[in-house]
Amino acid sequence: MATTNDLKNGMTLDIDGQLWNVVEFQHVKPGKGPAFVRTKLKSVLSGKVVDRTFNAGVKVDVAILEKRDMQFLYKDGEDFVFMDSKTYDQINISAQTVGDSADYMLENCDAIVGIHEGNPLFIELPASVEMTITYTEPGLQGDRSSGGTKPATLETGVSIQVPLFIKQDEKILVDTRNGAYLGRAN
Repeated sequence: MATTNDLKNGMTLDIDGQLWNVVEFQHVKPGKGPAFVRTKLKSVLSGKVVDRTFNAGVKVDVAILEKRDMQFLYKDGEDFVFMDSKTYDQINISAQTVGDSADYMLENCDAIVGIHEGNPLFIELPASVEMTITYTEPGLQGDRSSGGTKPATLETGVSIQVPLFIKQDEKILVDTRNGAYLGRAN
């Protein structure tokens, strides 16, 4: 238990049986009336963002969220198998929990898995990953007015936009948050 005065960004709260991350908060003390805390909360499961106001000093449940360093091993049917980097325990995580992160996960890649009461809730990948382009059309010189892009298929099967000079079988860096091309890999 904590009070609304103890809120911090990134803290996970258990409100009405659902888990919410504090995205931002602001203590407000109006000239007239009691103080309150205005928060922006993001649902851990659905990603939905809501605004919620609490009276100052109200008790809120803080959820104990464990973040473990894990390694993605392989896909088993619809599930993804991860191994804990410290204990070498393996757990299956559903495709629904992995979500769009599956587009940027290769076997043996590292990830952080958020676990609450033994249930995996979300996957955090590194900010960028190195991937190989399996297919892209050759870029045509003079086909653009400035800095053109073309579609390219990555080794996981997802398609992203890359500059015209990128060729097939080249290694590139991809932003895991939005799928943007970041540059060539060294």
